[in-house]
Amino acid sequence: MIIRQSHFSGLSLIHRKLSNKEHKSNMSRKKIVAANWKMNLTLEEGEVLVDKLLQGLPRELHCQVVIAPPAIHIVNLIKQLSGSGMKTAAQNCYSAPSGAFTGEISAEMLESVGVEYCLAGHSERRLVFNESNVMIKEKINAILRCNMVPVFCCGESLDLRESNQQNEFVRNQLTESLFHLEAEAISGIVIAYEPIWAIGTGRTASPEQAQEMHQFIRSLLIKQYGQDIGAHMRILYGGSIKPDNASVLFSQQDVDGGLVGGASLSAAGFLAIIEAANGSIQ
Repeated sequence: MIIRQSHFSGLSLIHRKLSNKEHKSNMSRKKIVAANWKMNLTLEEGEVLVDKLLQGLPRELHCQVVIAPPAIHIVNLIKQLSGSGMKTAAQNCYSAPSGAFTGEISAEMLESVGVEYCLAGHSERRLVFNESNVMIKEKINAILRCNMVPVFCCGESLDLRESNQQNEFVRNQLTESLFHLEAEAISGIVIAYEPIWAIGTGRTASPEQAQEMHQFIRSLLIKQYGQDIGAHMRILYGGSIKPDNASVLFSQQDVDGGLVGGASLSAAGFLAIIEAANGSIQ
């Protein structure tokens, strides 16, 4: 069932403006390099890392750099990144705006401190915390409701890949978590394909495997929302991106940057990945 925007309280006038801006910028599919620190780094360690990134960024930055620190560091990081052009992301949020949900953080809280992006559906949230496609759908709605850009994560396990069921599995993830949205809302979303078998394992999908899945995801978007939107949405790769494989991955036609895990904890490594994206303009 398609949600009509006039009845979707989560899509405010402010977000409609954001979605239009995001959609226009996607006409050239500007690459995104997003660092997911996961549950790593103390505040001091994070600040040192960000200082090194700020010192080492290319003078002409053609890609969007996004940092997703632990939630407890977000406010400090926003201040540290002020004026740099780099954006902040939350690694997760809860779907309800407030209430008796001890330990959770709402999208409204994130918006109130200036967070601009928020991950939803990361494989670790799905596997460790048993988040379903329906739960992730509710989080997507909450992120949109609060004028942030959702980074929707999807991807298959090794068993599904080896049994050639990856396409149907990813199709189901998109269908159940995203395809309730209308075109204006979906155009403001970033998708991150993360093959579970290549996260933290040292294994990486080949450039051909990455491109094949990204092309498949884009075909689903085009079928659901039309060529104009589907062709210009950004799809990131998120499976053990490193300095030595970033360039070839980013050179694939439908790979629009990366969601970087372990390599983002090293200033030198993450800067090299940023350089790879910066020099790979479509």
